[in-house]
Amino acid sequence: MRLTVFGATGRIGGHLVRQALDEGHQVTAVVRDRSRFTVGDHESLTVAVVPALTDPAALVGAVDGADAVLSGIGPAGRRDAGITTVATRTILAAMATTGVRRIVVVSAMPVGPPPKGESIVGRWIAYPLITRVLRPVYDDLATVEADLRASGTDWTVIRPPRLTDKPLSHHYRTTIGANVPNGLSASRADVADAMLAALTNPATVSQPVGIAR
Repeated sequence: MRLTVFGATGRIGGHLVRQALDEGHQVTAVVRDRSRFTVGDHESLTVAVVPALTDPAALVGAVDGADAVLSGIGPAGRRDAGITTVATRTILAAMATTGVRRIVVVSAMPVGPPPKGESIVGRWIAYPLITRVLRPVYDDLATVEADLRASGTDWTVIRPPRLTDKPLSHHYRTTIGANVPNGLSASRADVADAMLAALTNPATVSQPVGIAR
């Protein structure tokens, strides 16, 4: 497949690029700063430098001809709240211009409601506490999910809990349409793996997908 990866210098985006190349895909990695991109040269890799994700016209060249778009963009903390909405709206506009329909993005577990089977502690303490402390972050991601639902694209959002830098394990749980109950963490490498797997799973289209160890 021909894939365009946004947030390619990030900790999820880097995994997306490397794993996609390992799987034999053609990858266009969109970066703001070429010096921060740590993936080495590869015959199937193109790097597109775009200083800001605010102008859809600047993204058309990177998106045009792609079979799918993947975005690892997300706020690192409260001060970054809002960046994901801006970037995703710009990406969606570029997709509309080029006719690309498939997109998979990272969201977060607290954006969705507690799932069936969630523990009492998780349902009544952990979810409300995390959501309250980081409300601007999750409001940003909730807006992204709403924009995707209204976009007319074939979208999927991946909702992990606390992210770690543990290596790719393939040993994780996923739930289509809901969060994973009692999920405590997920590695960024496994999140990238789940995002790539969603591309070939029609059941994930127009659905959130929970992931957790």
